[in-house]
Amino acid sequence: MTIVQARPAGPDPLPGGSPRLTRTDGGPGLAAHLARWGPLRVPADLVAEAGRAGLRGRGGGGFPTADKLAAVLAARGRPVVVANGTEGEPLSAKDRTLLQRNPHLVIDGMVAAATVLGADRAVLCITDPASAEVARRALSERTGRAEAIEVLVAPDRYVVGEESALVNWINTGRPVPTRIPPRPSTRGVAGRPTLVDNVETLAHLALVARFGAAWWRQAGTAEDPGTMLATVTSANGTAGDRWVVEIEPGAPLDGLLPAGPVLIGGYSGTWMSPEQVHGTTWTSASLARHGATFGCGVLATLPAACCPLAETARVARWLAGQSAGQCGPCANGLPAIADALDQVVAGDRSGRAAGLVVRWAAMVDGRGACRLPDGAARFVASAVTVFADHLHQHRRHGPCAGVGHPPVLPTPGLGAAS
Repeated sequence: MTIVQARPAGPDPLPGGSPRLTRTDGGPGLAAHLARWGPLRVPADLVAEAGRAGLRGRGGGGFPTADKLAAVLAARGRPVVVANGTEGEPLSAKDRTLLQRNPHLVIDGMVAAATVLGADRAVLCITDPASAEVARRALSERTGRAEAIEVLVAPDRYVVGEESALVNWINTGRPVPTRIPPRPSTRGVAGRPTLVDNVETLAHLALVARFGAAWWRQAGTAEDPGTMLATVTSANGTAGDRWVVEIEPGAPLDGLLPAGPVLIGGYSGTWMSPEQVHGTTWTSASLARHGATFGCGVLATLPAACCPLAETARVARWLAGQSAGQCGPCANGLPAIADALDQVVAGDRSGRAAGLVVRWAAMVDGRGACRLPDGAARFVASAVTVFADHLHQHRRHGPCAGVGHPPVLPTPGLGAAS
């Protein structure tokens, strides 16, 4: 199992600067938390302040937090707050690291959201048992609204983190997405308007509530303000090569990783070539030029000795197995794409299999009940482009020596890497 470590926070931040979420001076207890950040006072105009801050979701979707809050406020019924710490992305460790190191900041964000929404129920959903235990210990130190927060341990499946699937699991015990509309903000937990936000997003909301938008925007850029947690996986593919960092948008991408192709955003993300990485910054506009987004904050490279096509094929097979199986693009499209990728790895001399991968990826995009097929399509289509030289070699000469390399990208339950 990969060792997950957060890099040391370093010195205290400048006003508005970083580190923020990775500050751990004094430990994770409530007394240290209050000494670090002071008491939480929720301003009445928190929704507007979140809008002025430009805070966007940190779970992958990047939706404006103020818009989510406003949608819940505008709906009929007593709201519910759901903190999403399920983190089904195998390459990500940021949420569990945050929960284990700064649980009270997440709790503060839940309290702030519940206060401004007038919510009488708040649920913290986590798949990692160790993180759930830390959260429960933190809650045992709290009084007031925080005392009523429930901690639920969700199934460890990729799709459970999708907001409609998470709400459906809370309601019925079935972690499968539901058709949208209605959105959870209109009809969610127990049919009530529900705010579903990533735990990192809520931690940032707690800082916006404390210090305001102007302070929060002192980090990052005008277009991408604040800081972001990211999980970095280096190229050697051995235990201990994964860590969590706090990044200010605007940082050069090639300064964050070793040289080589980079996967941005995890298994719903985009492969970028070394040429694309050079000159790209960790900003939404710079990444968008290469079809990439922040996603869930994953940056990963592969060792030169492995076969990137084999790694992509194995992940595609794993993604097909994570499907809820309730719509054609997932139930039929993803396994077909995985089959075609296996043929590419084996050395399809006709080139037909690679063509089918591209064709079928385009066909499933945007047609599923959730965004699983969209992300899988982006992942495999970018691999075919970035690793075109490998594809050509496999077509002409058959499988490369790297096919026999031990798995690097983790696929839990399917030849999982360490």
